[in-house]
Order: sequence, then structure tokens, then C-alpha cells
Amino acid sequence: MSSRTVLEATALAQPSRVTARDGTSLFVQDWGSGRPVLFLAAWTFNSSVWGSQIVALNAKGYRCVAPDRRGHGRSDMPMTGYDLDTLTDDVADVIEQRDLRDVTLVAHSMGSIEAVNYLARHGADRIARLVLVAPTTPFLVQTEDNPDAIPRPMIDAQNAAIAQDFPKWMGENEATVFMPDTPEVTRAWIREMMLGVPLPVALACRKTISFADLRAAARGIDRPTLIVHGDKDASAPLELTGAKTAALIKSSRLSVYGGAPHALPLTHSARLVSDLLAFMAS
Repeated sequence: MSSRTVLEATALAQPSRVTARDGTSLFVQDWGSGRPVLFLAAWTFNSSVWGSQIVALNAKGYRCVAPDRRGHGRSDMPMTGYDLDTLTDDVADVIEQRDLRDVTLVAHSMGSIEAVNYLARHGADRIARLVLVAPTTPFLVQTEDNPDAIPRPMIDAQNAAIAQDFPKWMGENEATVFMPDTPEVTRAWIREMMLGVPLPVALACRKTISFADLRAAARGIDRPTLIVHGDKDASAPLELTGAKTAALIKSSRLSVYGGAPHALPLTHSARLVSDLLAFMAS
């Protein structure tokens, strides 16, 4: 991307705030012009993780919009609103206040539950395509009608470990997120980002992820959908999440990245950009 193109993209940046319906101020990156791509980040990640994708897609003539989830990054940190419907309404407020149409909705990890629920709760009139990157959909917790999932005691134990010592838990689970050759500077950046989220917010969001049953919502999706997942993802195991989601969405295609972990926007950025461009052009 030339320096002139960067300056042009910067000049096209939009105001950096959207006000949610409950008054929460949401920080939003909004760069470029053209057909819009809306990026939703993972649990305890913020919109900065999409930087490489934003720059690459701006250079190809796309407008890139990426909010910080409430309680994350530069958005307000209210005491409430971390339930699925409120988080989804925040996404709707970004889409509507920026008047986004013909949107390619790209969601990583936790962002997938917001994206899928958005389509069920607000409809697909403004959405052209859906991309789920290492999704946590459709339903993580084990129940009688969802036997091949994660037992509730395991989820509770993980949350208890996070509540007791979040940095320690992060260190013990970092290998599931990155590749062995991921630079330490990248790892440190993400650790700082995650620890910047207040612990009550992080735990409330984990509860929302764990108990969001989006099986019916996924079945109702009628937009072209690309699901990208690593087969070494221990945070959201492929067979419990991406594969199940692909089976429910009739218009979907599952692309499995061999040997890839959970943080695909960071570890497989170039391949992800290539897949996004091909999918949006199809």
C-alpha cells in the first residue's frame, strides 16, 4: 500500500464513536470507502487485531468498520450489557448509525455469536455475506440434546481459574492461541490487550459465550457463508464448533487450515485476507 493510499484511507476515516441504545459509547474504526466489511473481534480482543486485514482490504477498495465491544479497548465499560442480546444490539447500532448496507460480516471467535444472533434478531437485509473465523457457535455446553459438547463442570472450572489468576491462566493457555513461531512482541501485545479488559467483563462475556444456544439461529441463515477454522484449535475445537456450524448453515463452506490454532487473524493473516477477497468477489 503506497503512502498516498494510506493518506487517502486516513482522510476517509469516519467519526470514532457510536452511541448504543442504552447510552454506552462504542469506539469504532471506520476506514476507507466502497462496499463495507464489518469486523467483530474475539473475547478480550479489540478492533486493533484487525489492522492487517483493514489495511489490505482498504487497498482493494473496501470500507472497513471495526468496533471495540463494550468493556473492551476504547469503548465505555458499563457494569451491565454483556448478555448476548445487548451485545448483538450494539452491533446493530453500529450498522444502522453508519448506515452500512451490502455488508460482509467477518466475526472471529466470540464475535461469531454476535454475528449469528444479529441475523436472527435483526434480519439479513443489510448483510450480503457472513465469514466466521474460528467460531464458538453453535452451542458449547453439554446438555441432553447436545451431548458431544463441553461438560458444565469443565466450563465452571475454567472460569474459576480465570477469576483466581487471569494472567496465570493466560500463560497456561497461550499455546492454543498462537503458532510456535509467533513473535514474542505479538504475544505480549495480545496479553496486554486481554488484561486491559476488566475481569468482571471478561467473565461475563465468557458466560455469554458458553451458554449461547445458536443452533436455531444458524439454521435460519440464508446468506453465503464462509467458515474458516484451524484443525489445531484447542480454544474452539473444530469438531465442536466450526464443523457443527457448517452443518447447520445450508449456504456455508468450511475451509480448514491445517495445523492452525485459534488466533487466525494474527497467525494466518495473509491467507485469511486472500480467502476473504476471493469470497467477496465470488
